[in-house]
Amino acid sequence: MSYQSTSLTHRQSRGKMMNGAPNPIDVYVGKRIRLRREILQMSQMDLAQLLSIAFQQLQKYEKGTNRISVSRLWDISVVLKVPVTFFYEGIDDELDQYSPRRLYCSNTPPVMLDFSSDPLTQNSNLELIIALEKIKNRQLQQDIRNLIISVSRPTNNLLNDNID
Repeated sequence: MSYQSTSLTHRQSRGKMMNGAPNPIDVYVGKRIRLRREILQMSQMDLAQLLSIAFQQLQKYEKGTNRISVSRLWDISVVLKVPVTFFYEGIDDELDQYSPRRLYCSNTPPVMLDFSSDPLTQNSNLELIIALEKIKNRQLQQDIRNLIISVSRPTNNLLNDNID
């Protein structure tokens, strides 16, 4: 594997694309932060306060316009109660093309990540989680959760038996 030297333009770009746009991976991570914040029904102001940053800074993180340091991403993962890997789940080979190692290094093989079996990468599941969290009546919320769990069990799966 050969390494192409980093150009002055790359060093000055601070992680942005050559045209000045945010790196698509940074944008993706920002969207995952926003998604998790919304699942928890947390405002930008609330999350920013818990992170001791201005809400404008959080907005820039969520849009990908400001890059997130590793230590800050750790804090975000702790406050949002997810592992750091949550923010990278769903990155596919197309998005991997924008990794700095792929943009600025030659002969770098793509990383093949398969998150297709991860239920949190499917929008319909995320919508269901958000809707369930919005139910104020906790007993009703628990009853719906129990119903879903009950019908998903193979021995009690009457709904799936009737689909075929």
